[in-house]
Amino acid sequence: MADAASSTARAKSMLADMPKSVVVVVGSLVVLLLGFLLLRSMSAEDVEIAGLPDHPIAPAEVGSIQIRAGDTDGVRVLIDGREVPTVDQRGARAVQAAGVPDGPHELRVVVPRSPSWLGSVTTTRMFTVDSVPPALQVEDSLRPDGPSEPVAVTGTVKDATRVEVAGKPVVPDPQGGFSAVVDRPDREVQVVATDAAGNRSERTMTVHIRHPGMRAVHLTGLAWTSDSLRESVLEMARLGKIDTIELDLKDESGEVVYDSAVPMAHQIGAVKGYYNARQVLDQLHRMGVRVVGRLVAFKDPVLGAASWNGGHPERVVQTAAGQPWTSGAYGSYAFTNFSDPVVVRYNIDIAAEAAALGFDDVLYDYVRRPDGHIEQMRIPGLTTTPEAAIADFLRQTQTEVRSRGALLGASVFGISVDRPTEIAQDIRQISRYVDYISPMVYPSHWAPGEFGVGNPNSRPYDIVVRSLAAFAKAVEGTDVQIIPWLQDFSLGVSYGPGEVAAQINAARANGMNSFLLWAPNCRYHDAALGPAG
Repeated sequence: MADAASSTARAKSMLADMPKSVVVVVGSLVVLLLGFLLLRSMSAEDVEIAGLPDHPIAPAEVGSIQIRAGDTDGVRVLIDGREVPTVDQRGARAVQAAGVPDGPHELRVVVPRSPSWLGSVTTTRMFTVDSVPPALQVEDSLRPDGPSEPVAVTGTVKDATRVEVAGKPVVPDPQGGFSAVVDRPDREVQVVATDAAGNRSERTMTVHIRHPGMRAVHLTGLAWTSDSLRESVLEMARLGKIDTIELDLKDESGEVVYDSAVPMAHQIGAVKGYYNARQVLDQLHRMGVRVVGRLVAFKDPVLGAASWNGGHPERVVQTAAGQPWTSGAYGSYAFTNFSDPVVVRYNIDIAAEAAALGFDDVLYDYVRRPDGHIEQMRIPGLTTTPEAAIADFLRQTQTEVRSRGALLGASVFGISVDRPTEIAQDIRQISRYVDYISPMVYPSHWAPGEFGVGNPNSRPYDIVVRSLAAFAKAVEGTDVQIIPWLQDFSLGVSYGPGEVAAQINAARANGMNSFLLWAPNCRYHDAALGPAG
């Protein structure tokens, strides 16, 4: 104890003997040394790096990296040893690096100290860039048992953190397989796989429903009210010669011939209500007969006249001078505007109502522009080609009809098979949005020489077999079916059972066992038809 006290006393004596200036200098050096050691001991925690998660990032996310430090002036950012530019962004330095390739990378942030002779603080982080979307495999199409029936979606995925089928998440198994049931699929089902970096793989699966087939005849609304016409057709069904009856919903006069509740149909005075739809459907379905609703779309003089006279000329196809397009023998106001949203909605509402009532199919007719030179027409509001507008109308309809349990078809001119712009019926575009196409290949409607047939009207087998072969080729690679309209009427040449049977055989020669017969008077040559089988 005495020695320690003696040492302390000597130290105090030495300090007392030292000049005050020396004491100040020594003290300052000690403070500086301690400050230097403190600054040198600063760790990476003094630099904050934002926007750099633990998982891989997409290339675009490199630009989301931000550096925060006490003083961002003079901050240097290096990626893989190469300095990259930064910009000030609300007190932080935002990285401005483009073209950073996939793979692992080193991010180094160098923050200078002040004064400069104290050196700098260096912070290092590793990150991975990933621009490759997950590997996703599904079928191109789905085939449920019928409209509005559930469908199973299966597939495999690799490197995904999330998978969605029709907007709902599913969990893949350890091998990447997944499955989901979509209860009421729309026309298309989308599958999306997303990885940790946010890369997405998307697949759109088209829902195709195989039509059960039909051997059909057509009846107008008024024909159904005629005992003789109705009963003759019902007898054909009882004998198994036909299995389907097509009934008008809205005909070419613009009349809505069933007891529709569509508001606009009542507003324009179109509803005639010749038959009670539910009663007729119940009767025919009890007989095992399918029922197709024929819906004449854009040839609609009732809607056309009501629109024009009611101050809505935009709902009518016009001449270049702004007058209603008369389209030859069709008359004024005959063709409504297929690109007008009110006209489109009116027809879709009727189609949707028919499907909800229980019609098995809705088959559009006059789903086209009027014939004539397109450059002489004014179609208000048309922003695309007429062909695309018609196809989009069918797309909208199919979603609503399918969801209510019915299938959708489109009747088309025979010439549409190789002249898609003539009346805006492009078979390839239409085939995407309908379940079947019904070409009107009536022999009397072909010009001499078509398909190498000199007089088509007198050679029904030849013209039908060749024209349907062209339609079959036009839809190759799709799931759409061809169900042709065949001629059971005389126009220039007398037609009887032999001519009708020849057309049916021509369809069969193309693998088409389904057909619809058209007779304007609704009287059919049943002798041309044998029992199904």
